[in-house]
Amino acid sequence: MSETRASNQGTHGPEKGAARRGFGRIRKLPSGYFQAAYTMGGRVYRAPDTFPAKYLAEGWLGQEARAVKLGVWVPPERRESEDSHTGGDTSAVTFGEFATEWLADRRALDPDDKGALRPSSSKEYGLLLKNHLAPEFGTMHLDDLTPEKINKWHRRMGARRIPRARAKAYSLLRTILNAAVADKRYPTIRVNPCQIDGAGRVKRAKDPVTASEEELTTIVANMPERLKLAVLLGCWGAMRYGEVFELRRRDVEFVTVGDDELVFLHVRRGVVWVRGEVVIGEPKTAEGKRVVVLPPHLTQAVKDHLAAHVERGTNSLLFPAERGGNLRPSGFQNAWHHARHAAGRDDLKFHHLRHTGAVWFARAGATIADLQGRLGHATPATAMIYQSTGASRQVELARSMKTLSAR
Repeated sequence: MSETRASNQGTHGPEKGAARRGFGRIRKLPSGYFQAAYTMGGRVYRAPDTFPAKYLAEGWLGQEARAVKLGVWVPPERRESEDSHTGGDTSAVTFGEFATEWLADRRALDPDDKGALRPSSSKEYGLLLKNHLAPEFGTMHLDDLTPEKINKWHRRMGARRIPRARAKAYSLLRTILNAAVADKRYPTIRVNPCQIDGAGRVKRAKDPVTASEEELTTIVANMPERLKLAVLLGCWGAMRYGEVFELRRRDVEFVTVGDDELVFLHVRRGVVWVRGEVVIGEPKTAEGKRVVVLPPHLTQAVKDHLAAHVERGTNSLLFPAERGGNLRPSGFQNAWHHARHAAGRDDLKFHHLRHTGAVWFARAGATIADLQGRLGHATPATAMIYQSTGASRQVELARSMKTLSAR
């Protein structure tokens, strides 16, 4: 967990620059690690180690504060003395320490390695750990996690009515603890305490949230000119936000098929923001690298957008931020909220455009394999029988969608 070992006590208060808190203080070191300390009886007690993440330091202070409140607090030096008699059992590592190390290791893997995380998954795991797992289990020793404790946490999560986040958090918890079971450094951890059948899955709604063609027309009409096409691509192309806003001029190809001139979008990358930094990587799934064929009624809109809003270079973004670079979701939201409100669809998210496009594609005659090819996604149930959809089949389906836009 630590990079340096800190003194447990001293005669002075927490160092200058430490963030003030209700109980104790946290200071970020030049190395990027965090040091936690608090004062009791005129003496300063510091965490025995520094922390790689701020929330772990907060968790340690919270544990100390609870011990004080319950009247079971013991000076850290006495705890160290007692721990030395246990022979330094490595199972005393906390869940937060192990999880942080596990996540850092996965992030450091070569992108081609089997266990490597996509940028979007890395961000999602970090948020699940911070928001749902660390507050409950962060300061708890791995040996102390039991099926009973996990079941109680799972029930409390259920009361919050966030089924998707609940399932994802449980799935991540199970994965991390599977890694702990397999880690030979912790021989006393032999069984994964995550034992709730089906808890890592969430029942999908029967009908995905979609927009009507009339609502889409209203939304597009109320978007700024430079962002109208982004909404059209999100819907008619069934694309993710990160895919749309990483498209560049070189990814756009015009192809004539019969009487129609079609746009082939080469989806090769996606953009996400991790800890405020732009991260550009491969699409979310291995199938994500694909060609999306747009219906012919969008061809002119793409040409007009390229002429009016995209710089000439082949690497130029189709939808750059006003000051350059990839447009963050926060820079898109105000315009989006205004436009969807005009359509009476305050419930609609950008990702729902993807659902809408998938429904329309199916209405045009797409099979399951066609849909998986267009969306760049294969569910576990169909992964083994996945059939890649070629561009020729997409051309046929994209052209047939023209009749929908003419209604």
